[in-house]
Amino acid sequence: MSQREGSLDSQDDSPISFLPHLEAKIRQTHNLAQLLTKYSEQLLEEYVQQQGDPFGLPGFSPPRISLAGLSGPAPSHAGLPLSERLRLDAAALSALPALLDAVRRHQAELNPRAPRLLRSLEEAARQARALGAALETVLAALGAAARGPRAEPTATTTHYNANSTAGVFSAKVLGLHVCGLYGEWVSRTEGDLSQLVPGGVA
Repeated sequence: MSQREGSLDSQDDSPISFLPHLEAKIRQTHNLAQLLTKYSEQLLEEYVQQQGDPFGLPGFSPPRISLAGLSGPAPSHAGLPLSERLRLDAAALSALPALLDAVRRHQAELNPRAPRLLRSLEEAARQARALGAALETVLAALGAAARGPRAEPTATTTHYNANSTAGVFSAKVLGLHVCGLYGEWVSRTEGDLSQLVPGGVA
């Protein structure tokens, strides 16, 4: 890249000049992240509507759960170099599709008459893959590609048993958590990419 010196790692938070094709890819990826942020809000709302009580009730606080391979953005995320933030975004986006697919399978059993939700979950998984791939391309072009192997995510940290009330509730909570994480990470990706959009956010 003759119009650019060094890599993103060496010029975090500094003005950077991009080649036209890279600038276009950054804008395209940022625009996709903006769009998915809106879609993620709709997905979470739609998911809650389909779960019945106590989901959606004022004051409902679901139990905290943990997922192997993925957590929400940490408060310290904002203080990291931009290159590292983008790598974390890419890692989260690579983990989300498998989790969203697992939630869709659970919902296919719990809410077979909610085809719109099932389609939305399937689309969310596809969109997460697309945004992750686009972000990886940007990172590679900037010389800041993700490093090292990633652990395969799993959505089996809650024991799901369709024949038990506890199992159904756990599956619903799992889905709520995954949909929430999807929204958090696409929003965080949008915010991080906005710092790379030449001339400011489009």
